[in-house]
Amino acid sequence: MPDYLDDLRLAHVLADAADAATMDRFKALDLKVETKPDMTPVSEADKAAEELIRGQLQRARPRDAVLGEEYGIEGTGPRRWVVDPIDGTKNYVRGVPVWATLISLMEAGEGGFQPVVGVVSAPALGRRWWAAKGHGAFTGRSLSSASRLHVSQVARLSDASFAYSSLSGWEEQDRLRGFLDLTRAVWRTRGYGDFWPYMMVAEGSVDMCAEPELSLWDMAANAVIVTEAGGSFTGLEGRPGPHSGNAAASNGLLHDALLDYLNDRY
Repeated sequence: MPDYLDDLRLAHVLADAADAATMDRFKALDLKVETKPDMTPVSEADKAAEELIRGQLQRARPRDAVLGEEYGIEGTGPRRWVVDPIDGTKNYVRGVPVWATLISLMEAGEGGFQPVVGVVSAPALGRRWWAAKGHGAFTGRSLSSASRLHVSQVARLSDASFAYSSLSGWEEQDRLRGFLDLTRAVWRTRGYGDFWPYMMVAEGSVDMCAEPELSLWDMAANAVIVTEAGGSFTGLEGRPGPHSGNAAASNGLLHDALLDYLNDRY
């Protein structure tokens, strides 16, 4: 099996460059923000960070394809880098420090492309998380200064902490009843949002999280980090991986119960 460590090292280099670009414009008074056709915001920093990552990938991995939130797909082949230059743009443009650059490498295999490398870098929080398939998941300042991630061992919903982003998406998809019943069944709920709940699942500080509507670039890096930390990452219907347009992540022990509630099967 490939070890993917060279690709992981490259992903860290890409994240370093993106961090410098995004932090340079974070809280800038003249930051330019536009509204995309789907009514979500995009800043000049989103575009600049993705352009920077694409440029470095073109030099370092010219045969690999790149899929990014701002500029779509470029290239073909069995290897594809997936990039969200700023996950949490709404936070970014309001000066909230909970946002990150998500970088993943996906490889073609059985069942389609699957993530094999993931880096999530949140420079305003001073945090970074990463994983490579078969090598575990880690957090720290650098590859040489890191601690291994492990999901929690909480096995009962009544002891579990559940994180989410907002209520509106659950209501729009007619899943609000199951969602609300889940919040009543668990010990604690918090609306951290975006990438952060998945990283806390991987760290073991949150036991499960879910979102009803997502894109591949929102999930690919998170998925490999959660699974390499020993957790489960699926769509709301239970399909493994980041391909369902939505996500449920847990320590594994609680995953069936999480899906049962979110699908109104309890």
